Amino acid sequence: MPYDSSLDSQLFSKSLDSEGGKIIVSIYSYNNGPKKLQITREIRDREGNLTFTKLGRLAKDEITGILPLIQEAIAVM
Repeated sequence: MPYDSSLDSQLFSKSLDSEGGKIIVSIYSYNNGPKKLQITREIRDREGNLTFTKLGRLAKDEITGILPLIQEAIAVM
């Protein structure tokens, strides 16, 4: 069965904003299935628009910034 975006529901989303972009912590449930955590990164391009990129490695300040968001997301799960 192929992925159907209409069955994917976002239950929680908060972001950590910085000058270079943002890291987004979200909870999703596909087709009323188990709730799952998703962490994504968006960076600013030369024009200042946000664009998706791999999360990659996190700096200590990024980890301490998203940790409260992760704990809040866990409460939703």
